[in-house]
Amino acid sequence: MLLVLDVNETLLDVSALDPVISDVVGMPGDSARRIWFDRMIRSSMTITAAGGYVPFGALAASALRDVAGERGGEVSMAQIERLAEGIRTLPAHPDVAPGLRRLRADGHRIATLTNSVLEVAEAQLRSSGLIDLVDAVYSADEVQRLKPAGEPYRMVLEREHADQAMLVAAHDWDVTGAAMAGLDTAFLGREGRLPFSAVAEPTYVAPDLLELADLLAAN
Repeated sequence: MLLVLDVNETLLDVSALDPVISDVVGMPGDSARRIWFDRMIRSSMTITAAGGYVPFGALAASALRDVAGERGGEVSMAQIERLAEGIRTLPAHPDVAPGLRRLRADGHRIATLTNSVLEVAEAQLRSSGLIDLVDAVYSADEVQRLKPAGEPYRMVLEREHADQAMLVAAHDWDVTGAAMAGLDTAFLGREGRLPFSAVAEPTYVAPDLLELADLLAAN
């Protein structure tokens, strides 16, 4: 089966950005990062729903400025560059490399699909040591529409000539977008998260990639 994996938070540990964002916002790292990430995703969804497009990196920088501004602070170019470098060099979650190896050994083709631009996605996978465990890398930037809009998911299906694929993500909105685009879905419950209860259950729910591999092997 073609498995299409999200990158940020799903494969890579965004908590590594805690010191960067905390320094800018002046809050404890975990809280600051969650507020920043939620602001970035809200901006992304708002612009996408309105029919527009802004590169994801620009949204990351804008969200940092917004969150800092709401607390009376300002963000320098050096801090924006530090954030960008931090995003490009995020580490993988501990289960990811062994999980990808297991999935590949079980015969699955592995692709990634991220809202980050392609150059950043490839840099992330190289830096985290995952690039050789992935068969193809895709970016929503290629269709100028950010997930959870349907176009990025359909792009992957078309380019992979795949009749069936499964989106694997740690984000409820990503799983929902993929399901509405016709993909099977697997939700990874990073940090104890649960999928949306207002829509159909994901095809699979697992805490990490290794347990997802077990579920797929058993079915």
